[in-house]
Amino acid sequence: MTVSLRDKLKKHRLELGYSLDELAKLSGSSKSYLWELENRETRKPSAEKLIKIAEVLNVTTDYLIDDNATFDDAQVKEVFFRKFNSLDDETKEKVMDMIDVWSRKK
Repeated sequence: MTVSLRDKLKKHRLELGYSLDELAKLSGSSKSYLWELENRETRKPSAEKLIKIAEVLNVTTDYLIDDNATFDDAQVKEVFFRKFNSLDDETKEKVMDMIDVWSRKK
């Protein structure tokens, strides 16, 4: 089953509880631009805008533009590592410490 960019945008925006205004502010886009992406089938976003929107929605750009892609474990991991890599070194170390503690609880 194929799912279009517009359907994915709307689905993830609503799951996160964002209005078009909120997503616009968070992604640096205009409300009207996002409305067009969600409501017009032929609208194609710029790579720069798509990257920012994907980051806010916690998905990948590949997932958004591929009508056949599903949000699976690989997508979740990619989003996690993107967030992890943006952390400062001290915070990364704390996250790694927490993972070590959690992995010992088995």
